[in-house]
This record gives sequence, C-alpha cells and structure tokens, in this order.
Amino acid sequence: MIYRIIRSIFTLLGLVLGYEIAVMVVRINDLLRLFVLSETSILTGKIVSSLIFAMILYLLSPKLILWGTKTKEWMENRLQKTPMRDILYGFLGLFMGLLIANLFSRALLSIPWVGPYLLIAANLVLGYIGASVAIKKREELSALIPIPVGHKKQFIASGRLKPKILDTSVIIDGRIADICQTGFLEGPIIVPRFVLEELRHIADSSDVLKRNRGRRGLDILNRMQKEMNIEVQIYEGDFDDISEVDSKLVKLAQMLDGKIITNDFNLNKVAELHKVPVLNINELANAVKPIVLPGEEMVVQVVKDGKEAGQGVAYLDDGTMIVVDGGKKHIGETIDVLVTSVLQTAAGRMIFAKPKSM
Repeated sequence: MIYRIIRSIFTLLGLVLGYEIAVMVVRINDLLRLFVLSETSILTGKIVSSLIFAMILYLLSPKLILWGTKTKEWMENRLQKTPMRDILYGFLGLFMGLLIANLFSRALLSIPWVGPYLLIAANLVLGYIGASVAIKKREELSALIPIPVGHKKQFIASGRLKPKILDTSVIIDGRIADICQTGFLEGPIIVPRFVLEELRHIADSSDVLKRNRGRRGLDILNRMQKEMNIEVQIYEGDFDDISEVDSKLVKLAQMLDGKIITNDFNLNKVAELHKVPVLNINELANAVKPIVLPGEEMVVQVVKDGKEAGQGVAYLDDGTMIVVDGGKKHIGETIDVLVTSVLQTAAGRMIFAKPKSM
C-alpha cells in the first residue's frame, strides 16, 4: 500500500515538473520570439509535457524508491555514529544558513522567471555551508554555546573536556577513586544506570567473592560522590534494543562524545573498532611504573623461588616482579641486587637481576 502511494506521489511530481518545464519553455520562447504559438498549442504542450514527465517518473519510481531506502539506511547508520553534539550544532548551522538565504528571498523572487529557482539554490547552498561550518567549528562553539545532551542532566562540559564513562570492571577495581583523588582526571564522571544495575546484581550474588566485589564497587562510587571534589553524574537513560552492557557503553560514548574508562581488554578492543576513545587503567598503571635501567642497584626481599633452578623472586611495591638469578638461597632475606635486564610483556614489566655480591 505504501509502495503504491509513493509511486503515485512520484507521478504527481512528474506532472508538476512537466508543467513547470513547459511554462519555462513558453517564457523563453516569448523572450526570444522564436515561434508564434497559439493558446491551443501552448495548452497542448503543457499537457503533453506533464504526461511525459509523469510517465518517466512513474517508470523510474521503483529505482528511486530503492535509492531512497538505501540513502535512508546510510543516513541512519551515519547518525548513530555521529555524536549528538555534532548533530545539534549541524542543525543550528543549517537553521542559520536557511535564515540568511531567506533574507534575500524578496530580492531573488523579484528576478523574472528564474527568481524562485535561485531562491531554492540559495537555500541549498547556504544551508549546507551553515551546517558544515558549525560542525567544523564545534570546539569553538562549545566554549560559547554549551549544549546539554543526556537525560535530564548536562553531560557535555564546555570547552574541550569530555565526559568520562565508567564501566563495571573499573568501578570494582577501585583504583579509579585514587586517580580521581589525585586530580589527574578532569571532566564529569558518568556512571550509567545499567552499570549500576549490573553492580547491584553482582552485589546480590550467592557467590561470596562476587558479592564482595559488587559491594566494593558500590562503596567506591559512594566514596567518589561524597568525599571527592569531582563531578559524578548518574546517566538514567538506557538502550532497550541493545542487550550487552559493553555495547551500551560504546553507544553512550558515541552519543555523549565521551571516553570510556575501563580495564577490560575486550571492551577496549570493541571501543577501538567503533573509534571510541578509551582510557585503560592497566595501561596507565604500567606507564607510571618507575623505569629501571640495566646496571642500577636495588634493595629487595626475596620471597620465593623462581621457575628456573637457583632463581629467586622478589616484588616491588607496585607489584613488579623481580627475578633474581641465584637468589633461591636468599629466600626470606633482604639483599642488594644489580639489574641485568628489563622485559616488557603484555602482563606488565619484569626485571631480571643478580645479587650484588656475585
């Protein structure tokens, strides 16, 4: 039914287009005085032109409908990946462009014959320029016109600060509270309601370990809200068409033009595929570990034996493992060691050393 209605609309458009073209041809003929046309021939020409263009658009309508459907799907996909702030600024720029174009409407319409077409062209050109300029200058506009985006709260800070969205793993981990306390993290901290629901389910789990982790996460959030000088907001919205929490976080980050804070490797990769910025706590922890160079001296306590014969294992305060060659006989002792090499792995940094007395 809808398909037939759309084809009928295209046919009517063809009638109107054919009639307008016939009128334009008659006006050009009158201007140039090429032929002498009677009223009957003019009317016949208008009818024939209308019917020809109506038939052309009727025959082309299936392809036009298919093209329109594909265009609609393409636009929906682009809009889903476009931050809401860019959409709002684009709409604002489009409105300003159309407003400027219509300020010239009286002057353009006064031009004989081509005036209405010039007005249409002016609307298209200035509307596009307005939207394009607004999107490209969004960072400067953000400082002047901060636009609220979100559910009942403003989640987009003015200037260049972007909201930081917490996932479940980083809340349970707890280190995010210490990072916020140091003042290194700026911008509003966003905790989605669906993340809180997941934390609540973990806190209500029958498994003791999971229950303790969930309660720890809730305690961390309470601490961040009450004791720290940083803005923590609860995002009340949800995405009912998406079931996985990780996908919801990525969608929310795209919508708010924010960054995800996590220590989940899989979420990190999914966000990267969708070009969403990620702040990984584990990567930060590895980055701030002290750099140790071969030849440096250290004082360590050997706590256990290593995998290879004669090796001992010690740890730094940040958890970095030190493999001491020949340290097995010093288990339980605090000794001076000399760094021989440093190995960076996906799990972290390992330091190899030998007793200084060797």
